[in-house]
Amino acid sequence: MNRNLTVAMTAALMMTGTVSQAQEVNIGRSNITLKSDLMTPEALWSMGRIGSAQASPDGKKIVYQVGYYSVKENRGHQVLRIMDADGKNDKLLTTSAKSESDVAWLDNQTLAFLTDGQLWTMSTDGSNRHQLTHSDIAIEGFRFSPDKKRVVLVKSIPYHGTIKENPDDLPKATGMLITDMNYRHWDHYVTSNAHPFVANVTANGVDAGKDILEGEPYESPMAPFGGIEQIDWSTDSKSVAYTCRKKEGTQYAISTDADIYIYNVETGKTTNLCKPADYVEPKIDATKSMRDQAVNHQSGDFNVGYDVNPKFSPDGKYIAWQSMKRNGYESDRNRLCVYELATGRKTYVTESFDSNVDDYTWSADSKSLYFIGVWHATVNVYQTNLKGTVRQLTKGDHNYVSIALLGNKQLLGIRQSISQPNEIYAITPSKGNADSQQTQLTFENKHIFDQLALGEVKDRWVATSDGKKLQEWVITPPHFDPNKRYPTLLFCEGGPQSPVSQFWSYRWNLQIMAANGYVVIAPNRRGLPGYGSEWNEQVSTDWTGQCMRDYLSSIDDAAQNLPFVDKDNLAAVGASFGGFSVYYLAGIHNKRFKCLIAHDGAFNLESMYTDTEEAWFSNWEYDDAYWNKDKSASAQRTYTNSPHLNVDKWDTPILCIHGEKDYRINANQGMGAFNAARLRGIPAELLLFPDENHWVLKPQNGILWQRTFFNWLDRWLKKK
Repeated sequence: MNRNLTVAMTAALMMTGTVSQAQEVNIGRSNITLKSDLMTPEALWSMGRIGSAQASPDGKKIVYQVGYYSVKENRGHQVLRIMDADGKNDKLLTTSAKSESDVAWLDNQTLAFLTDGQLWTMSTDGSNRHQLTHSDIAIEGFRFSPDKKRVVLVKSIPYHGTIKENPDDLPKATGMLITDMNYRHWDHYVTSNAHPFVANVTANGVDAGKDILEGEPYESPMAPFGGIEQIDWSTDSKSVAYTCRKKEGTQYAISTDADIYIYNVETGKTTNLCKPADYVEPKIDATKSMRDQAVNHQSGDFNVGYDVNPKFSPDGKYIAWQSMKRNGYESDRNRLCVYELATGRKTYVTESFDSNVDDYTWSADSKSLYFIGVWHATVNVYQTNLKGTVRQLTKGDHNYVSIALLGNKQLLGIRQSISQPNEIYAITPSKGNADSQQTQLTFENKHIFDQLALGEVKDRWVATSDGKKLQEWVITPPHFDPNKRYPTLLFCEGGPQSPVSQFWSYRWNLQIMAANGYVVIAPNRRGLPGYGSEWNEQVSTDWTGQCMRDYLSSIDDAAQNLPFVDKDNLAAVGASFGGFSVYYLAGIHNKRFKCLIAHDGAFNLESMYTDTEEAWFSNWEYDDAYWNKDKSASAQRTYTNSPHLNVDKWDTPILCIHGEKDYRINANQGMGAFNAARLRGIPAELLLFPDENHWVLKPQNGILWQRTFFNWLDRWLKKK
């Protein structure tokens, strides 16, 4: 929930398209012809989804990955494309029905990539394909050393630290003997861990490699979203930096303490850059928030929060990584730490930027770093020098979701907005502030958007109940008539600390909501980043306080001051924390809303505390386990205001949606809310997905989701 939503969703969608498939149909770019100029679920699933892009070492070409999806086949296909650095001569490299992904440059003429769980190379024209590995274990990621003599291979190996291995004489037994927490995570049971293997590149290909975590019951990259970005090579090709949370069981479940390690390939020695060798972690009470515990109040900087994604500077003098300060707080501010290898000195170079660093890259001269981060509901590009002087390079109503170098003078970014899915841009950094040239290089879905009419997107600021200002997006329907009154949706964000920025979603898509004749009000309520740390942190331990009053302030202002909002036909919709918000608003909205939709939301906070697999989340957000007799005042308030205790005040039709493979917020939460509504005699429906997690990733399930969503809204808000 703390992760950038777009990046996380892209990663998950990649996973659905890269599994080994017995494919006969080669899914490619859709040539769909739309029956009208209004966006449909089918139009959304016809769009190509750009997931990553890399420039060649000389900066002359760009290779990138696109996902195409077939509703009929109910699956995706990942392909590779290549173009000149100016966007010309775009060419499809993948011609088979098998997915190809994770592409990287070996040199200006050679590409490495994954297909069918093996590492391959090919020339930049798609010819000379050569399989480098013949691994018994699927390769999930790779990174070549700068000298190309070695490569890190990510492979998952069996793990039985929390789920015992069944006896050999019971090969068909499906039972699992569980001995500790973290036996399941996100959407899977934990029976394997990803490990990095350092393999040699020979004339005959790539060998099996050496497991640099051999004998250690830990994972790197870290589940559920970590990839090869959590591993990097030193410039001299002698060391590998990797991210790891070296804990298991209950300790893993309650902690966010991930560190940056350096493994010396020649000696086999591993060094923790975040903590001294003799570091001893203070004792932690697993039933209480770590906010006030000793681990977060030590004398010295021991990097006890999330420390991830290391990158060596081109000159080899530094290594940088993204760093959160506090243990147990997954939505802590993501800072950029620069570590001087010769001295061990750490400098946090984005302290003047009071928001998160979402992605970053070193400059070619190692004197500065470029990064992206959210401020006032947009994600733009910034630059910091090694002393921490930050300046903004781009501006505009959009989100950059990745940043990299494009030669020595430009940056390569992937950009999206509420009105545009991912496209690749070249950025020419300016010497001034925020006026850098941004040039669009790809037009992946132009043939679809040329057929669509889109709603207008505007931001506005409204007053909150405590005298502050809240920024929100207002999206109006295509072919908008200001003299009409439209049914209106209050969009409730998840996280609870994910920004309502210029995001593009293939499910919670604000433009398709507008295309169905709805005005959308999307507020950046209390608890969202991009407005300073104080605003961001105001939701923790207070899920039902000011953030809920902000929601009501937002929709009340729209109903009173926007003449095109039909105040008699309002609905609240949301997922994750947004789903929780809907469940809570159901008991307090005082007949503002005609209907409600909650997806993957927490309903019973006592149950949620022990149901979730990521215990650090509920520990930090609630303050205390529900059974503690010395609960803090905020913990008592949290449990007292749990939505399941206010069902007696419910009176509004509600649609509940949940995935049964959602282990972050278990499906019993959605089932409980639905059952409670029906027992109360309230009109309700439950859309249950046995094979989906916290998201809905399969094409036909996605179509079903959209149809159910709008059928429900139309039923209650468009009565004739």
